[in-house]
Formats: sequence, C-alpha cells, structure tokens
Amino acid sequence: MMDHATRVGNLLLTALPPADFALLALHLRKVVIERDSVLVRSGDRIEQLFFPLKGAIADITELPNGQTVATAIIGHEGAVGLTSSLGASVSPTTAVVRIPGTALQISRAQFLAAQHRSPAIASMVQVFTMSLLAQLQQVAACNALHSVEARLARWLLHIHDRANGGDLLPLTQETLSELLGVRRTTVTHVVSTMRASRALKSNRRGQLEIDRPRLEALACECYQVMSREIDRIVSRGAIGLVHGAPARGASHLPGSRRAGTSS
Repeated sequence: MMDHATRVGNLLLTALPPADFALLALHLRKVVIERDSVLVRSGDRIEQLFFPLKGAIADITELPNGQTVATAIIGHEGAVGLTSSLGASVSPTTAVVRIPGTALQISRAQFLAAQHRSPAIASMVQVFTMSLLAQLQQVAACNALHSVEARLARWLLHIHDRANGGDLLPLTQETLSELLGVRRTTVTHVVSTMRASRALKSNRRGQLEIDRPRLEALACECYQVMSREIDRIVSRGAIGLVHGAPARGASHLPGSRRAGTSS
C-alpha cells in the first residue's frame, strides 16, 4: 500500500484523513505525464483520473470550427477527470500536459467505489469542483474584458506557479495560440511586445524565458483574484477534510510559487 506520506505531492489527496486515503491508496499508480500528451479528449469517456504531483495541465475547449481556447490550468492543487465522479462520464474538454511532471493515476471505477464509502472523498470532489468553477468564471470574464497581452501574462504566471522550477517554460507559439484562442500572427506580435518590455527575456525555439516581476506588472488583476479565490476555497475545504468534517468551502490553489510541493 502507498505510504501515507507519499500523498503530500497533491493537495487534494493530502487533505484526506488517513483512513479515507487508504481506500484509494491500493489503486493509485504513479505515472509520468509527458509534455504535449493528451490525458483525455473532449467527447471521450473518462476512464482514468489523474492527481498531478508536478507539472501543469491545460483544460482546452474546442469549437466546431477547430479553434481552441484554454479554460483552466491544473497542477498539484487539483485533478483531471475528477468532476466525472459527479455523474457525467464524458469529458467536456481536452486535457493536455503543458509542463511535464508526474501524477497519481486511478481508474474512474475504483475512485467511484471509494467515494461511495467515504464522505471525505465526496467532499474532496466538491472542493475541487468549486475551485474549478471559480477559475472558469474568472477566465470567462478575463477573456471578454482584457487585452491579449494581459491574458498571456496571466496564463504564463499560472503555468509558472505549477512549473518544476526555473524561469524557462517549454511553450511554443502554437501552444500559446491554443491557450489564448487567437491566431499565430497575434501571438507573434504579443510575444515581440513582451520581449521589448523584457517580461520575456528570450524566445528560444519551443521555450519561453520569463521575468516574473515584469510579467506580474503586465498581467491583469485576474491573476491575483483567481489565485486568492482558489487559495481560499482549497485551503478552507482542505481544513474540513483533515478534521474529518464535510468541506463547506472550496479548495486551495497555489496562486503563487510559495505553495509549491514536491512528490
């Protein structure tokens, strides 16, 4: 059985009382999540759940005309496929690994069996769902009201929060176009502008080197709003789980790099 201490890499699993975590531990398998790998595609049946320990995963919404836009970034504060335990077994989005790392994997069937036996696990699902909804709502407002430059700065900060260390992010301009839902020509212009302001130090092939303080100055207020809200939700929910009580709030997202953990 997986030792209780090994779950510290994911905040949701860490928040579970030992007895409740034990219901999952026999079935959790540590896997490598590689850059650009697709964990689940939109419209596919969700068969596996992933609890990231390191790395960043983008939830991508795909439109009928082929355009894409990111709606959320998930790291060690959350999970991929977890909302399927609320009833819907088909994924509404495509989950793509943007920063490689590791995750704990469990089948949906095994997770559901444990959830039915554990109010704490059921509360954990609610905690994450609330934090995800908070992120989705803020992203929707941000996409409607703020410039592409401010939005790109926000996404880069969210990804950097979940990166494995260092200021070099393995992101191509094609990936940035997918995140933002804009043309490659728009991304090229925005990246050039951000390089001129030195928020981006360099733009190597397939990599972006950021200057975090300058990036924070360019980002809209949505970055701080999202960070604080998800932080508040997850931390409040996690406290309830640790003490064996149903979570009343949402979950705790690492809005800044201070929240980083290791597997």
